[in-house]
Amino acid sequence: MTSTAHAVSGNRGIVVSGVGLAVPGITFPDELLGAARDGGFDPHTGLTGREMRHKDRASRLALRAAEPALRDAGLHDGKAFTGDGDATAVVVSSNFGILDSVCAFADVIARDTVTGLSPLGLPQTSSNVIAGSVAMRHGLRGPSVTLCNGPTSGLDAVHWARGLIAAGRADTAVVIGVEPSGDAVTKLLGEPVLDGAAALVLQARDRCARPRAVLGEGCYARGADPSAAVAAVLAGRSPASVGLWLPGEDARGTPGGVPALGLTARLGRCSGALGVLQCAAAVAYFDRRADGSGTVLATGGGPADDAAAALLLTAP
Repeated sequence: MTSTAHAVSGNRGIVVSGVGLAVPGITFPDELLGAARDGGFDPHTGLTGREMRHKDRASRLALRAAEPALRDAGLHDGKAFTGDGDATAVVVSSNFGILDSVCAFADVIARDTVTGLSPLGLPQTSSNVIAGSVAMRHGLRGPSVTLCNGPTSGLDAVHWARGLIAAGRADTAVVIGVEPSGDAVTKLLGEPVLDGAAALVLQARDRCARPRAVLGEGCYARGADPSAAVAAVLAGRSPASVGLWLPGEDARGTPGGVPALGLTARLGRCSGALGVLQCAAAVAYFDRRADGSGTVLATGGGPADDAAAALLLTAP
């Protein structure tokens, strides 16, 4: 790929208005920054219930993160979605979300041929089944997209959702980063992944009741390496203007002298969920600041990857 980095802009004020988590041992976003509480989400008990039947693990995790995000944004009354379903998009990031399902079906074909497949389970082998499950559960009839884009996938999903709103395709977008742990994923990677999900609600600012973070013009950039992506998104600003840096799983090539918090040190490998988790941590960072100011830089991808991405979030 080319080594030239470029920033992407839009012409509508777009903000994060809600956050939801389904991360083991965590309930609230400030716990991503180190706040300690007992309890938190437990996948063993939190993924049960009638509405979870016949769904793959990634979809169940996504559903558990999406509803609190909608409630946080004032778009769910505890019983149903209260926003405009026709103007609400769903954008999901997951690199391994359907891997267990695909491998299970491949095993069935090898053993019983295609006659052994269940038509009820076949939709679970589509990468977009996660976004579809969230859209159907809440009646969201806007664009429905899943990104499986490697280390930058979570940040890319936030950017894509912002683009849908900036282009007028939606007024609201639910962005979900999810990675389920499973035998196939562990065998492929040699280690388990997060087994959790994070969700954001993005809205046009004029539709938002309570902005939590701002995704301004030129807030996102891609490059051949993290240094190029960071330089493009900062657009001449000093790294010292950044209050917190949230690095990707490979922290090389990023600005020195900036306070850093690596989420993977606590959560383990997050893959496609990482970029969305970084944005949730940024919201918690802004919530903590009494003066209502601050800037957070999130990066994904490293020198060994095919691309890197950087996203700049500012306080509302």
